[in-house]
Amino acid sequence: MKKLQILGTGCPKCKKLAEVTDTAARELGIEYELIKVTDITEIMSFHVMMTPCLVVDGTVKICGKVPSVEEIKKLIS
Repeated sequence: MKKLQILGTGCPKCKKLAEVTDTAARELGIEYELIKVTDITEIMSFHVMMTPCLVVDGTVKICGKVPSVEEIKKLIS
């Protein structure tokens, strides 16, 4: 099962990244858990400077933008 985390405080871009990531994972048909990380201390533990970020199985894959569904599919597959 893939662990997908969205790092962000709840801004519109963070919400959009969560939505697009969920869509990509469902379209791929993979088993996944989507977790929204909003605690600033926990976000800082990933050593990122901007949000939103997508973390796949503990590895930061992208930060600071909301990629397309197709781009996210490549990052999580």
